[in-house]
Amino acid sequence: MRIISPDQLPVNEDGSIFHLHLRPEQLAEKIILVGDPGRVPLVASFFDQIEYDQQSREFRTITGSYKGKRITALSHGIGCDNLDIVVTELDALANIDLETRKEKAMFTPLTMVRIGTSGGLQPECPIGSYVLSEISMGMDGLIFFYDGGEKITDDELAQAFTKHTQWNGRVATPYFVASDKELVERIGFDMYKGITISASGFYGPQGRWVRLKPTDPDQNYKIESFEYKKLRVTNYEMESAALAGLARLMGHQAVTACLIIANRHAATMNTDYKGAFPDLITKVLDRI
Repeated sequence: MRIISPDQLPVNEDGSIFHLHLRPEQLAEKIILVGDPGRVPLVASFFDQIEYDQQSREFRTITGSYKGKRITALSHGIGCDNLDIVVTELDALANIDLETRKEKAMFTPLTMVRIGTSGGLQPECPIGSYVLSEISMGMDGLIFFYDGGEKITDDELAQAFTKHTQWNGRVATPYFVASDKELVERIGFDMYKGITISASGFYGPQGRWVRLKPTDPDQNYKIESFEYKKLRVTNYEMESAALAGLARLMGHQAVTACLIIANRHAATMNTDYKGAFPDLITKVLDRI
């Protein structure tokens, strides 16, 4: 059995995983992921009890229980690159013996639900609505750095999208990956569902024009009008594709649920959205 060397998987002197600073016993099998470290205490405020609280860089972790279920709330920061760190280290905590550095004989599946904020791209997704990422599109190319990445992506959908949008060939080719079907129905049965774009940036990649003009100023209009097997692109965010893709490759359940705080179609945004976030949190906690 392969022994994973320290340069491949760093472990701290206290036995915790390198970036998250967690030890295996401090992780629950049900995990709520949020981007902002400040949202972790908000999620944990609904817990019945708290057993562990840790901060390392942008990674804040609180593990406790909610209505008898052991749950970890963890912040991942911004971007698919951060999700590569977080999902890999969560999987290692569950499925690698950090002392022997060997894969455990029995696989432990994790359930990961990311709760985020997002910009809606369709008129039927107004500010304040909830959108579940049935399929996620990544602009980052992350999945293809892993063996088997091409087996979990929908090439037909990617070809239809790139053709419809006249996609710029100089940027990363988009990939599409489906979220876990059972989790989609359990968490989002009463939410808007569709294709979520995980952009590789907040400004230009999402079609925003500040001082630097986007290469395709009409990008969002083309995206809004795209439809594939009755699915449309519902929203922009920056992490769901990496989460869905890595979870599928590793054998875990994962999905992203977002509160819409902007509507690109209507050119509106609500920066004071914190009051609407707790309701989405409690929905996910009840359903996870």
